[in-house]
Amino acid sequence: MESRFCVLNDTEDLQTRFKNTEDSLQFERSKTLFEEIRASINNNDEEDRSFWRPVLPWGGVFTIRAGRKAISCTPLYVQIHLKNTCTIDGFLMILYVILRDNQGFSRELAVFLGKQFVEHFLYLMDSCDYTTVKMLWIWDRMSKRQYRSEVHQAALEIDLFGNEHRNFTENLENLMSTMQETLCTNWSCPSRFQDFIKTTINISPPYELPHRDPIQSAVDEFFCPKLLLCSELGCDGLREFSQRVFCHGPPPFVILNMQQWKSEELSYVPYHLALSEHRYLLEGATLFNKEEHHYSAAFQIDGCWMHYDGLRTDNLILLHKPPELLLLSSLVYIRASDK
Repeated sequence: MESRFCVLNDTEDLQTRFKNTEDSLQFERSKTLFEEIRASINNNDEEDRSFWRPVLPWGGVFTIRAGRKAISCTPLYVQIHLKNTCTIDGFLMILYVILRDNQGFSRELAVFLGKQFVEHFLYLMDSCDYTTVKMLWIWDRMSKRQYRSEVHQAALEIDLFGNEHRNFTENLENLMSTMQETLCTNWSCPSRFQDFIKTTINISPPYELPHRDPIQSAVDEFFCPKLLLCSELGCDGLREFSQRVFCHGPPPFVILNMQQWKSEELSYVPYHLALSEHRYLLEGATLFNKEEHHYSAAFQIDGCWMHYDGLRTDNLILLHKPPELLLLSSLVYIRASDK
């Protein structure tokens, strides 16, 4: 059944679509989407604080033309229906804001995700081609094991229900990779020298409330040297862990996985973070509503906070004050300028 549809194992067909789209749109936009959002903040009406049109709405329908990969001799048009896209929507929105608001970050991210991906991502967002943005992420960044797909009559349904860190954060390649060198004190240890690498930053709340900021304390704990019992089978030595460092230098932004934290542990969220001898600034957050099993996001532009929720009709709203970050799934920090 599934062989009747255009099955895409790579981004070749998507790249062709991009080229055709770019060839057919020879005009230049007067403003990027980011510039439009920024203008709406500066010219907002107190009675209506929502952006004038939906941005990156939940779900989506993507129509493709099945050609040489289809069994049928005649061109076959099929649709791909996207469901439960909130597991990537909030992060895609924050990623776009970060790249448009910070010159140079696009070039740094391209090292890990590819220049073509970054350019297409920004182009599609500025063109308001939101469903294609999501398909770009799904086909270029995600593994097929990370989502469910089923054929329903004349359409393929892709369901992204699940966890946003699995669907987004874990697909950023080695952007946030960190390493700790370790040495076991037991000379007979079968693996005396080891390097431990993590590709995400998953911090745990402290067992006891520290005297200072608990999130900064948890980050310090993640990066600090340690001395633990060696876990190698039959070894009774101690394993010394070095200071954790970024494998590829300080990334342009970091995502802190906050899923283990309870709301009562989040009475204070730092706007500045010292992270492996580098200074980072709070840019945004993703929020998780357990009752609805739904993700949304909040982010800053020029010091003003906006809330994004792809399920709502008015899905991008300027907030009167910073949001209460009590239902956190993640915190997003950008690297501060050296100036």
